[in-house]
Amino acid sequence: MLSKLRAQSVLSWLLYLVVVLAAVPVQASTPDYLDDASYDIPENYESIYDPLEPFNRVMFTFNDRLYLWVIDPVATGYSKVVPSDFRTIISNFFYNLGEPVRSVNCLLQGRVADSGLVLSRFLINSTAGVFGLADPAGNEFKMKRIPGSLGQTFATWGIGDGVYLVVPVLGPSTLRDLTGAIGDGVARGLYTPWNDDLSTTSAIYGSQTINEFSLHLGQYQDMKSISLDPYVAFRNGYFQLRQKGPRTGNAAEFPAITPPDINYQK
Repeated sequence: MLSKLRAQSVLSWLLYLVVVLAAVPVQASTPDYLDDASYDIPENYESIYDPLEPFNRVMFTFNDRLYLWVIDPVATGYSKVVPSDFRTIISNFFYNLGEPVRSVNCLLQGRVADSGLVLSRFLINSTAGVFGLADPAGNEFKMKRIPGSLGQTFATWGIGDGVYLVVPVLGPSTLRDLTGAIGDGVARGLYTPWNDDLSTTSAIYGSQTINEFSLHLGQYQDMKSISLDPYVAFRNGYFQLRQKGPRTGNAAEFPAITPPDINYQK
């Protein structure tokens, strides 16, 4: 009963954020794009509303130092100890856990066929793929991974981005996408087996993060090295990545999140 009340409270906060977000207009100010031919700006690319740029730059620097001083060294050492195939298995497992949430989001967006494909991928990989450790749906049946986030759902419903944010540890986002990512994490937390406490969830998410970075070593440094202004480059890259999806939405996903304990007494 208490867990239901906590979940309802979190969902209420999410709905409140959505209402606030819906009232935030998408600004038409011209962003400071990098003049780089390698950037392919889509025709429907929207101007970036970044009124918190001074704060975001501080957070970008914090994340940059965190990656260079902590995450990258740990991920590099991890990659030397754990074979690539095993790291891919771990990545497959966590991705498969998110498929039910993606399927629901696709359905909420009116993408019925995509919702069915995502659910089919989940059923195939959870059985023939041994709880998602392998990806027979993609490798044998050629069923591509289909994104489906709550941020995309909000976009489909006409909710604007809101302000651009650089979230500590998590990186680039927007108010809408951050709200959606938290909602997706809460939803996954309702059926994942380790959602009893925040410390366990954080440890598992940290391990998952290191595992994912170990599969993409060097990419961050490569993009940063060719950028005149890394902050602008990563900000633009984030929005361009979102534009490539079926609908704009968060590129990164939150881990399963257990609704926190809330004191209902004043």
